[in-house]
Amino acid sequence: MTANTAIPAAKQVSKPQPGERRPLAAAVTGLCAGLLLLTAQSPTASAAPDNAASEQTVNFAIPAGSLSDALLQFSETSGQKVLFNADLVRGLRSGGLQGRFTVPQALQRLLSGSGLTSRATGSGSVTLEKASSVEPRSSATMQAVTVTGRNVYDATDPYNPDYSLPNATTSTKTDTPIMETPFSVQVVPKQVLEDVQAVRPGDALNYVSGVYQGSANSGDWLDWSKRRGFDSFPTGDYRDGGAFPLASAWGGRDLANIEQVEVLKGPASLLYGQATPGGVINYVTKKPLATPYYSLQQQFGSYDFYRTTLDATGPITEDKSLLYRFNLAYKDANSFRDTVSSDRIFIAPTVSWIISPRTRINFELEYDHGHMVFDRGVPAIGSRPADVPRSRFLGEADPQSEFERILVGVNWSHAFNDNWTLSHRFTAVYNGIDQVASFPSLNADNVSLNRSFELAKSALEDDASYFNTVNLTGHIDTWGLQHTLLLGGDYFRQSTKYVITPFSSPINIFNPVYLGREGIDNLASGATSFTSSSDRDWFGLYIQDQIKLPYHLHLLAGMRYDSSEQISRNSRRLTPNVSPQQDKVTPRGGLVWQPIPELSLYGSYSENFTGINGNGFGGVLLAPETAQQWEFGLKTELFDKRFLATLAWFDLTKQNARVADPRDTRFSAAVGEANVAGLEIDLKGEILPGWNMIGSYAYTPDAVTTIGSAAEVDKRFPGVPRHGGSFFTTYELQSGVMQGLKFGGGMIIRSSQHTESTNNDVVLPGYATVNLLTSYSWKVGASKLTTQLNINNLLDKEYYPASAFSRNGIEVGAPRTVMGSVRIEY
Repeated sequence: MTANTAIPAAKQVSKPQPGERRPLAAAVTGLCAGLLLLTAQSPTASAAPDNAASEQTVNFAIPAGSLSDALLQFSETSGQKVLFNADLVRGLRSGGLQGRFTVPQALQRLLSGSGLTSRATGSGSVTLEKASSVEPRSSATMQAVTVTGRNVYDATDPYNPDYSLPNATTSTKTDTPIMETPFSVQVVPKQVLEDVQAVRPGDALNYVSGVYQGSANSGDWLDWSKRRGFDSFPTGDYRDGGAFPLASAWGGRDLANIEQVEVLKGPASLLYGQATPGGVINYVTKKPLATPYYSLQQQFGSYDFYRTTLDATGPITEDKSLLYRFNLAYKDANSFRDTVSSDRIFIAPTVSWIISPRTRINFELEYDHGHMVFDRGVPAIGSRPADVPRSRFLGEADPQSEFERILVGVNWSHAFNDNWTLSHRFTAVYNGIDQVASFPSLNADNVSLNRSFELAKSALEDDASYFNTVNLTGHIDTWGLQHTLLLGGDYFRQSTKYVITPFSSPINIFNPVYLGREGIDNLASGATSFTSSSDRDWFGLYIQDQIKLPYHLHLLAGMRYDSSEQISRNSRRLTPNVSPQQDKVTPRGGLVWQPIPELSLYGSYSENFTGINGNGFGGVLLAPETAQQWEFGLKTELFDKRFLATLAWFDLTKQNARVADPRDTRFSAAVGEANVAGLEIDLKGEILPGWNMIGSYAYTPDAVTTIGSAAEVDKRFPGVPRHGGSFFTTYELQSGVMQGLKFGGGMIIRSSQHTESTNNDVVLPGYATVNLLTSYSWKVGASKLTTQLNINNLLDKEYYPASAFSRNGIEVGAPRTVMGSVRIEY
């Protein structure tokens, strides 16, 4: 066969049945010198017969497999022309393609890492050929390649500098383009985490609108946050779509193995069951890659902060069917708070087995162990935080609290054919703690702080949670409409058992004298211990359909059934508290109109059900939370999908909302109803080559209790400022002698906020902190060396970012701090 031999276009070939060899592909394989004529468009804008057409986006659903099969499916979807020699693609694999792209972008991603490039022909088609400086290789992971002078990176590429990513899995569990999602979903990518030198989740969440710090991060003990007015306690967050409850996160989370942080605003019960109605935060971990990559970083900063991280990935076997990734972090740090220090070791190995192009299984392990101090901050005197030095610590630092956590998991997926995929995820988390927690309250003299302590201990086997989820995803067509169907179910069980020894001791807030280890042991030895335990079970089934309608409309609709129950035991009570089985059906739906690829208008309605609401005063189980939300907004994606902006208005109402119980603030109470409404703006991406930015603003005029006791109604919720915003921007020189030099900075701004909802007298003043960055990257042989310096709170502003424990637990903001780092990658 000669190059001029006509071969029927791919669109004329009937779609083969699963397992059947494609006739066109078989013909090409048998004729090594032949050229396969497929329908595709040139990835070079100048070669496209219609420049406007090259900017139109198409939805692709191409699974991983051989590159020749991927190109055939690409042509069937796009209806454009491509020419290539069969010898050129033999043995090469594609990582697949999921999502909405322009045809040039889609072809570019399919060829990524193959060592092939495309060239326009005079007839308007495209021919494939070897890249002059790249050796072909088999890879299931896309890497950076050059098109028209600009780099296009896969989202998981370690060198990806993008501030904006077009797709997210958290909002639909189907890797849907954000522009086609009828909800506000924000992604904080790896490059932002690196630029701000994020160590804790709060470092990343500062740049998401409507999300505010809710825990005493200065103590490095727990991570929770306020989302659209409501905190994440006790349900916690998610890790790769799997439940990771707050009680499983003693010591907080280290971001060493986190690829990106995804935030879905508003109720998300349909997909996640036990989720706070304010939103879901999903931590997406780093996955094994087929291309070797190694990174070693040393961070050092103010107050004797030292942190070492290692990231290594690559193939284990020559055929790249076994891949690994290994992340490690070790931290040792003091604090601006007197006697407060922390250390931790975090290890996270992962192995992926690519059984076939359609089947993959992943094994993962995390080990986390450390010491830290339970820091409640300072109390309020009158309507303001007590006038004590920022360094004043009012807890007990010796002995330091200790935690140990082990996570094991396995997840796999199998594509039956091009349209149907089954996936399953299982994780088990075991926690052990030995902590001294304080529950302070300021006496009437405004000098003596009464500290109620709890010495709590739990072995690994006594605090365990298990999570299972199964999902079936299908792509079907009915009456000319394209459906993405999701059928799934999940099961969560958590069992906890703590031995608690209560005791108390006052301290003078102006002249503190600490008990020390001997004093704590003496008080604890004379106290009576008790055992507190609980068992929680949660089961859910859900269905979701995403439909592409005419006139650029995208419809999403679904519903979920939940069943939950809880038993709470306390050795001081004769009988356990048993929560009756709670059953609920919750719907979710939304519509997106995308008149042009760069603009989406959307509206949605969602409901939420949190059957497990925790314990109240006296051990009483709180009534389950329910919530409803309306949301409307618009999104725009500019500069070849490198910049994304979202404007959202929401109205969220929640029943049985949790607040601190005025009888004893160690416990929670469920108020009748609360309403939060507001406007949010999120911006991120590349404005010009080398110039990136991420910014957010939230205006929350309404965040009040609407039904409840007289002391609660019309009182503003704690920790929710009316105005909150952030901004961070960087610019990296693209050429010249100083190429690789980056500099930037930004601000975090918050208006005033209250410390509790039943008494709005205590106000934390508003503040603004200024942060700066400079870094320089250069090549050292085959390696990349980066030095970086961050200065946070440049103007040394005194501020109070949160009140994790009402008026008696006001967190103190860190003074000016400097963080430096040296990182080598190859």
